[in-house]
Amino acid sequence: MVQDQSAHSMSQEHPTVEEVPLMIMEARDSDSMEELCLEPSADYQTMRQKMHQDANNSPVANGGTYFEDKISIPQSEDYSFSFRKLWAFTGPGFLMSIAYLDPGNIESDLQSGFVARYKLLWLLLLAHIMGLVLQRLAARLGVVSGMHLAEVCHSQYPRVPRLALWVMVEIAIIGSDMQEVIGSAIALNLLSAGKIPLYGGVLITITDTFVFLFLDKYGLRKLEAFFAFLITVMALTFGYEYGTVGPNQVEVLKGLFIPGCADCGYKGAAQAVGIIGAVIMPHNLYLHSALVKSRDVDRNKKEAVREANMYFFIEAAIALFVSFIINLFVVCVFAEGLHNVTNQQLYNMCTETGNPHAAIFNTTGEVEVDIYKGGVFLGCKYGIAAMYIWAVGILASGQSSTMTGTYSGQFVMEGFLNLHWSRWKRVLLTRSIAIGPTIFVAAFRGVNDLTGMNDFLNVLQSLQLPFALIPVLTFTSMSGIMDIFKNGVLNKLLVCSLAIAVLGINFYLGFISIKQLPNHWALYTFIAVLVVAYITFVLYLAWRCLIALGSKCLEKLACCQTTQPTYHLDQMSELQTSDNLFSSDEEVDQSSNAVQKAD
Repeated sequence: MVQDQSAHSMSQEHPTVEEVPLMIMEARDSDSMEELCLEPSADYQTMRQKMHQDANNSPVANGGTYFEDKISIPQSEDYSFSFRKLWAFTGPGFLMSIAYLDPGNIESDLQSGFVARYKLLWLLLLAHIMGLVLQRLAARLGVVSGMHLAEVCHSQYPRVPRLALWVMVEIAIIGSDMQEVIGSAIALNLLSAGKIPLYGGVLITITDTFVFLFLDKYGLRKLEAFFAFLITVMALTFGYEYGTVGPNQVEVLKGLFIPGCADCGYKGAAQAVGIIGAVIMPHNLYLHSALVKSRDVDRNKKEAVREANMYFFIEAAIALFVSFIINLFVVCVFAEGLHNVTNQQLYNMCTETGNPHAAIFNTTGEVEVDIYKGGVFLGCKYGIAAMYIWAVGILASGQSSTMTGTYSGQFVMEGFLNLHWSRWKRVLLTRSIAIGPTIFVAAFRGVNDLTGMNDFLNVLQSLQLPFALIPVLTFTSMSGIMDIFKNGVLNKLLVCSLAIAVLGINFYLGFISIKQLPNHWALYTFIAVLVVAYITFVLYLAWRCLIALGSKCLEKLACCQTTQPTYHLDQMSELQTSDNLFSSDEEVDQSSNAVQKAD
């Protein structure tokens, strides 16, 4: 009897099941994280009180980037599929899918059709499937742990790697924002028949984003409905172009299901590599892991968590299928209409129809296509309405991506730095950095250099992808965080293969990009330093990932360090069975007895 009472007392001193993720989220300054490394005999009640005091002064406790109005989920003991519940979970996946439709993706689609016709459609499909695999992991991390990816990175990585990771993710977000500014500026130029210059369009994008931020005041569901409207606009506009052009459906099916790219040459290979970088956006994993927290899921019930994971996966699959269809429309439009067309032909076509933008086609140079010239081509060949409809689609793409980029930036800043900024300040900072080089190129260089910057930013996104892919694989493989929902063998193999493929693509992209640079020793020295730093950081993240995946030899090496954040949750799991977050009370008491005997 005494032993039972002692065991019960022991269980009360240890964190309860539902407090495990909360404790990690609250202990986000270095002092509190050190507390989590206490020995089994430590006073956990004192530790919890200290962490609650620290949390009271944190931005998270005072209204962080979490949606104020969580969407309630219909409650029932029946966990079979329900369309009513699917509707309640619908929203985060479609917001996430907007990153697959940003101006960088549209330009990549256009160039893919121009260079290889339909031959790379299978790779576009594969890229969306790979994206779905990664988005599934990000969503599961948010649902199971109650923390989004940036918060988990804060709790698991030491200060220097954590700050370096934050910088890399911010670079990806700013790069994406630049693409959105470029796309919106080009769309406004086309819609105004050139009356709004490119630099004017860039300046307009400073203000329009603040207008959209007011949508927050009308509730989460209305915000999600607005994004759904923008996706619908893209589907209708690009679908209209697809119907107008009338691609060869047999060739479309061959391109979808027959891998390969015969006779594509160097440009086709480079375009194939660029598709991966354009489609899978690194900051999107951070965004999706946070958006799923907008649903009120009882994480203490494994059935409820499993159900949430299922519905979020179904919704993400539907959303990415819609995104894939829209991307396919764009590829096919330009595969049918623009492949093997010369500049002279384009110029003649535009002058015959009286298109005011005919002068952009240099009759002596090689054809270079982008979202600007693509719109002009559509107007010249299929009527001016086709150009305006194209521009509306591009504008919807840029504006929707801007909003999701804003949310990503705020989630990332709060998660990594434990710093809360209002959204308008965050927009002002990111947009100011993005607009600087963009407006310079728009004002003094021209549309060719502006769209060339777009291509460079696609490469930049691919280079940043490991800094989202490796952490999400690491944390979703840790039983201390994911419990019974951690990655299985198949998931680990699949995502590891994807990570290796992405790294290979990055090295290839880096190699061909460096070859195009001026031959100067100072420049190459600077690049060498960056390459060494990049590889070193990736290897560090990979090392931590291998530990999470179960590498015993690396685990022993890691245990030699005085503070190793990876093992905070595991130490807690030994004390209070956080490896069985959904255990019964009897199992928890048995665990407490075992700990008492060990002491």
